[in-house]
Amino acid sequence: MKTCLCSLALLLIAGCFAQASDRPPNVVLFLADDLGYGDLACYGNPIVQTPHLDRFASEGVRMTDCHSGGTVCSPSRAALLTGRNPYRSGFFYIHTKNTYLKDEEVTLAEVLKENGYETAFWGKWHLSTLEKTNYVHPGPGEQGFDYWMGTTLNAFDKLGGPRSPKAFIKNGNPLGTVDGWYCDVIVDDARDWLTNQRDKQKPFFMYVCSHEPHTPIDPPEEYSTRYDNAEVERLEKQIGYGKVSRPKRDISRYKKDYYGTVSQLDEAFGRLMKTLDEEGLKENTLVLFTSDNGPETPVTFEESRGQWQDPIRDKCFGTPGVLRGMKRYPYEGGHRVPGLVRFPGVIPSGTQSDVLFNGTDLLPTVCGLVGAKVPADRNVDGVDAFDAFFGKPVRRRDSAIWFFPHHGDTWFRMPQISMRRGNYTLVAWLPKRGQGISLDQWLATSDPDRVELYDVSIDPAQSNDIANEHPELVRTMKQEMTSLWREMRDEGLAK
Repeated sequence: MKTCLCSLALLLIAGCFAQASDRPPNVVLFLADDLGYGDLACYGNPIVQTPHLDRFASEGVRMTDCHSGGTVCSPSRAALLTGRNPYRSGFFYIHTKNTYLKDEEVTLAEVLKENGYETAFWGKWHLSTLEKTNYVHPGPGEQGFDYWMGTTLNAFDKLGGPRSPKAFIKNGNPLGTVDGWYCDVIVDDARDWLTNQRDKQKPFFMYVCSHEPHTPIDPPEEYSTRYDNAEVERLEKQIGYGKVSRPKRDISRYKKDYYGTVSQLDEAFGRLMKTLDEEGLKENTLVLFTSDNGPETPVTFEESRGQWQDPIRDKCFGTPGVLRGMKRYPYEGGHRVPGLVRFPGVIPSGTQSDVLFNGTDLLPTVCGLVGAKVPADRNVDGVDAFDAFFGKPVRRRDSAIWFFPHHGDTWFRMPQISMRRGNYTLVAWLPKRGQGISLDQWLATSDPDRVELYDVSIDPAQSNDIANEHPELVRTMKQEMTSLWREMRDEGLAK
């Protein structure tokens, strides 16, 4: 009887999907910046008020095992758009003059555009330089977006800050100083595009990337004052920060600004969803809300070795919940992120999925949804993981794998690789770097060495290393990890 009921339920879902897909579904991807797994009320945060995202979660599926494709900004964004591990695309760290998304990469926007979609992008790009300089990078327009309004980087103070950003470029033309906060500016322009500018005869793909809650953090006072009270002070003492050390100096006065920024982001997202509803687009639109990596940490002596400071990071009070690690770390807290998906009539409302969905899965999943072909002339690491939205198992060719951001302030204080097989995560360090060996040489010639093994289904905090209890599993997982590490690293180094 249980089998029959399950089969009937799947048939009903399939029927609803067929009805909804008479016209190809629209796709909206909303990407927060540095938002931690535990930063939303619907993920258990006891402080931050996120009513719009909580309601959105109740209308679809809340994923408890959703991951970004990288552990820092640019690599994660490359993974989302290409379906490939970011190392393959040359993103060992963030975008620079020589590190950018090449023309040869095929993005989700390009695939959808070839299949009749109108495509649009807003916000932080961080995959190439958008400004006109003495070198030319392909931008959103060259990577498949018909309409775009974005910034190369975050809204740093020299770029106007989040309060009055002045680095926005729209379809190649600088806008100068824009009145309004970053997330409000991009959402309001996206709402106008939905209402007045798009071709309403075409399905669309919207990619919306907020600055918030990345530094600098400067929300309107109406949001931060909500969290300036003794109860917040008490509750914050219960918050976990991934077992990553925090400054000994008192930075507690800044937490209200971080929490306020998350609430401000929630409000902006709510306005975008309201416009979708008002335009009659809710029923045939798949919307995914997620983050590009784990939450940022304040700078400590351990990270900077006393050689530099970054005071704006003192406002970072994001949390990975019970997970270990923060932004940059290959531990779970560095890449397990919120993942909320709504597709009315297809994805049942008020559900939870504990099935892994990785950032590299977005491209093949959307391709499967709309009937487009995944690029076949390159290594695509993601898989069609649409079943994950229903809590059903997803078959993968290879284990999901994440790498550290290769940089001078990361390599010495964290593991370099983590790989997931079922409930088990293998965490690995490269060998100790020898004297006189450059960082690049060390990366190019090293293989996984020391490892730890965790069963994250019962130990999400990765506090109990069980490698000694499972030697054969460790052997086979390390063998696969080494193979994937070499293949992906070497493809990227050849760029």
